[in-house]
Amino acid sequence: HAITASRQSCAGRPRSTASAMFAVLALTLLSGHVAPGKIGHSPMRVSTRSAVTMKDIGVGIIGAGRIGLVHLEALSSCAEARPVIISNPTVSKAKAAAEKFNVPEFTGDDMEVINHPDVKAVWICSPSQFHADQIKACAAAGKHIFCEKPIATDLPETIEAIDACNDAGVKLMTALQRRFDPNFARVKEAIQTGEVGSTITIKLCSRDPAPPPFEYVQGGGGLFKDMAVHDLDMTRFLFGEEPLEILAVGSCQIDPAIKQLPGPEAYDTAHILVKYPGDKIAVVDVCRQAPYGYDQRAEVLGTKGMIATDNMYPNTARIYKEHFTGNADMPYDFFMSRYKEAYIRETQAFCKSLVDNTPVPCSGEDGLMALIMSIAAGKSAEEGRWVKFSEIPEAVIATDRSKYKAASEATGWLNKARQLVGFA
Repeated sequence: HAITASRQSCAGRPRSTASAMFAVLALTLLSGHVAPGKIGHSPMRVSTRSAVTMKDIGVGIIGAGRIGLVHLEALSSCAEARPVIISNPTVSKAKAAAEKFNVPEFTGDDMEVINHPDVKAVWICSPSQFHADQIKACAAAGKHIFCEKPIATDLPETIEAIDACNDAGVKLMTALQRRFDPNFARVKEAIQTGEVGSTITIKLCSRDPAPPPFEYVQGGGGLFKDMAVHDLDMTRFLFGEEPLEILAVGSCQIDPAIKQLPGPEAYDTAHILVKYPGDKIAVVDVCRQAPYGYDQRAEVLGTKGMIATDNMYPNTARIYKEHFTGNADMPYDFFMSRYKEAYIRETQAFCKSLVDNTPVPCSGEDGLMALIMSIAAGKSAEEGRWVKFSEIPEAVIATDRSKYKAASEATGWLNKARQLVGFA
């Protein structure tokens, strides 16, 4: 890929040099001096429009792994969306997905998806380390972006990707699908309408049916970035305010093999407290194993009452026997089954924002804040203390803050980021 080549050539260089090299790459693509891909589409086009109102959204999908297939299925429920092309480095997977979901074209090159003249929006479902470069390439091409979390694997790249979209005037939606789950949405409604009164405390539980393989955990960023990030985002979503500080405790209770890994990668179990304005607390517990199924619950205690969610089951059948009364079957044991409706709803919400030319319901900035929270949780667990978000070092954000200033301040979110990470 052109992006992959750019990443390799920029390795080890200062960030400013790498950014300049990426700009040269973009100009080269724009001038048409890069040979067209296998499908032979025209080179990248830059959009000068701040937004595109459309009734027929040509969609390109990058990634034909399991999450790519989930989004392809969800797209079939959106009348405005029309899948055009899908890519995957293993072309046979792209071909199989195209045949299964009636996608007209497939390729092994992500740039052919981004450059395709019929594609108006790109769904990024690739491995996390490729997200930032693909987002920036989409922005340069004037394509709207729906990106699986995370936007990037670190804060500087996350900010760069968001800035690129702001500069290009394209929409960027972060796929934090739990916000669109009917159960969590009903809890949010109860808070917003005052049905349970003023919120006192929020509790979230997130437990996977079985731990992932060692190879998945190694290099995956750890329990807070990889798993708890959804729950941390949900505390912010439900409270509707910015968090102040965090306390996290991590341990290894399930898989002794991961104890050798660095930092939060060595944890498979964690408990987290997040403090919000007014001394309100969110409580989160996460674990990589729950033998009884995929355990995802929420509880909100308010001054007028409480609202809580239960797990999702394949059916409502119950068994009544001499020594047992309860659900006939176990809860869903896979996130794609548990959140099937959420994936559909977030897809429809993004398509609606394109058609109506309205802000996306889960922005790049929301993805940035979730990453900041997960980094602070890891710091707290390693140091064994409360961590204020203002303690996240400036160096973690960027060595040259000025290059993010113009686009970020134009949208008004940089000041919020500065408050969280301690900018002067």
